Amino acid sequence: MNSDHLQSILADSPVGTVLPAIAQLNLPDWWLAGGAVRNTVWRAIFGEDCGLVINDFDIAFFDAVGERSQELAAKSSLTLQFPNYQFDVKNQASFARWRTGRQTFTSTEDGITNWLHTATATGVRLDAQMQWEFFTPYGLDDLFNGIIRPTPAHIDNPDADNKAAGFLQRCPRLQLVEK
Repeated sequence: MNSDHLQSILADSPVGTVLPAIAQLNLPDWWLAGGAVRNTVWRAIFGEDCGLVINDFDIAFFDAVGERSQELAAKSSLTLQFPNYQFDVKNQASFARWRTGRQTFTSTEDGITNWLHTATATGVRLDAQMQWEFFTPYGLDDLFNGIIRPTPAHIDNPDADNKAAGFLQRCPRLQLVEK
């Protein structure tokens, strides 16, 4: 499976609907990643057997001089356009300032690479010409094969284990890969 297949799944989903609006925000170095991407793909693959749905849209960006107000303004704009969806907009440059114990990231990609699971660390965005781009630091095999695997930074993280258990409960055809 490749990024063309990923695009075909996402384009005809709520992800494809909100992506142009996110692009219009012009957030620096932004990516939509996380559960919206992962759950859309797993629902497409496993169908009704998979009870995972889009809870929110995780939008990561990087602005070294940005303030929290930037995140809130982007979230507000998207919520006005799509009142039935939830948005989580986070500047990876300031993440450590307001999340106690979190490391400082050097880029949006650095932040996404550090997310809990490999299938969750998959980013999509539209460039200035509205062409799809993908960020897949761990490839797409785990995503397309329904594999729950912690990223290297979270191999011994109880949060990753707890999230994985929740995924398996709602989508039993997934496979957990132990450390």
